[in-house]
Amino acid sequence: MSTHLVEQARAPRHVRPRLTAAMAVFGPGIVVMLADTDVGSVITAAQSGVQWGYKLLLLQFILMPILYIVQELTVRLGIFTGRGHGELIRDTFGRFWAWVSATGLAVASVGAMLSELSGVAGVGDLYGLPRALTLPMAAIALIAIVLTGSYRRVERAAIAVGLFELAFFAVAWAAHPSVKEMATQAFQIPIHNSEYLYLVAANIGAVIMPWMVFYQQSAIADKKLKPEHFSAARWDTAIGAVITQLIMGAVLIAAAATIAVASQADGTQPSLNTVGEVSDALTPLLGVTFGRAVFSAGVLGAGLVAGIVASLALAWGLGEVAGYQRSLEMRPMQARWFYGSYIACVVGAAIVVGFAPDLVSLNIAVQVMNALMLPLVLGFLFMLAVRALPEAVRLRGWYKYVVLVTMSVTAGLGVWGSISGLFD
Repeated sequence: MSTHLVEQARAPRHVRPRLTAAMAVFGPGIVVMLADTDVGSVITAAQSGVQWGYKLLLLQFILMPILYIVQELTVRLGIFTGRGHGELIRDTFGRFWAWVSATGLAVASVGAMLSELSGVAGVGDLYGLPRALTLPMAAIALIAIVLTGSYRRVERAAIAVGLFELAFFAVAWAAHPSVKEMATQAFQIPIHNSEYLYLVAANIGAVIMPWMVFYQQSAIADKKLKPEHFSAARWDTAIGAVITQLIMGAVLIAAAATIAVASQADGTQPSLNTVGEVSDALTPLLGVTFGRAVFSAGVLGAGLVAGIVASLALAWGLGEVAGYQRSLEMRPMQARWFYGSYIACVVGAAIVVGFAPDLVSLNIAVQVMNALMLPLVLGFLFMLAVRALPEAVRLRGWYKYVVLVTMSVTAGLGVWGSISGLFD
């Protein structure tokens, strides 16, 4: 065999172990980021594009590093303490503050589940399927995915479902947006407009959510990642942060290039309070069959993966604070309260959505609620990174102050925007 062929044969053997090891670590970051672009986030991005064109597009890119900074701390905490977020708060600050955090998690998770299942029901409405059929099917699918007794199987199923969100890139491409208009409007920021600030807060709340922090740290602990996995886990989080914000940007671009342009032409302001209304506004411009199928796939992917993550985050968080058995590696009878909490969240949300009016119209309010909770969520996260981590990986030096300023500005802007919009 020639020297060239020998080198070719040897190269993969050197690369493959590192690649295989990295791929084994990948998962929690990508799953939580795919869940980040949930139904409420999709509606929020669409509203942003319709109401303000591309003026909120720059914010989607600014939020990429902020999202990474926040979720990277959950990676550190999960890997170097081996404990979930609720458990770490309980052990560091006491049970009272742990229950305060868990209460905020419960409110955010229930709000998220109502939005996700309303989105799934909305897709069913597009095809004439009754909620009595679509909601039980969605609930059964969400429960079946988790009742596997394996974290890795749940992770793979969540990624497979979440990848349908990539359909939004096709929607944005088919909308034929003007690059010149994007470049111009992206830097036109009406900072003194309360309605604009309200959507800024909604977009921030749509990107950084309490259940994301709980889920990723608990998933890393459940997956039993070790310090040697830290670098790969950070890449997992960074790639996920870029993907989720590109998806948000794609939805915003599609809405700005189609719905906003059409409404300016005929002088109307479309209502985008439901999945059906967003789809109906997009599909005439993109083609009814293509637009509806692609958009529906994206919404289903977003809703189902976020449903898995939000419900699991709640089950993990409550278990960590209350102290009951909690692991996807355990059988249902071994961790009855864990699986019971997950099933109760899914079934309860399905029942509420089945009997209540369309709740997707509340999606922006849910995201604003998340923004109002940011001081509590980010405050606990920062203090844990300062106090609970081993000295070698604890936040310190210039990066500690970068994180502190970033979190403070993000939380402050989210609260300011929320209050400005609510009380103007």
